[in-house]
Amino acid sequence: MEQLTRAWDWSKNKDKHWIIPSEESYYLLNRWKDKKFNKFLDLGCGLGRHSILFARNGFNVDSVDLSELAVDMLNNWANKEKLNLKAKVSNMMDLPFSDNYFDCLLAYHVISHTDSKGIVQVLLEIKRVLKENGEFYLTLCSKQGLNFDDSELVKLDENTIVKTEEGPEQGIPHFFVNDDDIKAVFKDFKLITVRQVQDVIVGGENYNSWHYFILGKK
Repeated sequence: MEQLTRAWDWSKNKDKHWIIPSEESYYLLNRWKDKKFNKFLDLGCGLGRHSILFARNGFNVDSVDLSELAVDMLNNWANKEKLNLKAKVSNMMDLPFSDNYFDCLLAYHVISHTDSKGIVQVLLEIKRVLKENGEFYLTLCSKQGLNFDDSELVKLDENTIVKTEEGPEQGIPHFFVNDDDIKAVFKDFKLITVRQVQDVIVGGENYNSWHYFILGKK
């Protein structure tokens, strides 16, 4: 059975925060500079906020996303700034890179966009393209979030629901985990830090969303 995933429909996006680097990315930038890392993969780059940040700071950046629109917008942005950045359309379950290629990898609100079978394949690809002792930072949806227990949403398996509300994520599967799931899913990696974070207010508006933030290494 083919693993399930879908691209965001960026033509429906109205939120400008997707072009502003996340808070965590600045910590990672300095951490990975200190480790003398250079080859960086922005996995599921979206509009490219993290790709641009790392390229501006001297990293050799490759960026992939399933959305052709997002990749085109990022390439135009990078070309205007004459940055060392290559973006291409790619499925996260079949990355177009050789083994042991990257020093570090960021997948911010990305790899959750599949089902339980798909997440296994994504992590196999992450392990394949990272160098030995290379590091990754990624996020996963937490089962503590209200969406996971919404009885009106389609449930594909015990960890996966499909978003139905209007917007760029409509129809996209979301894989959810708890503490025990993380230990099982990442058994072939060394986990450095795992945090579970609740967003209470975002952009001045009330919000209720829980995610895991995971730093690990091959």
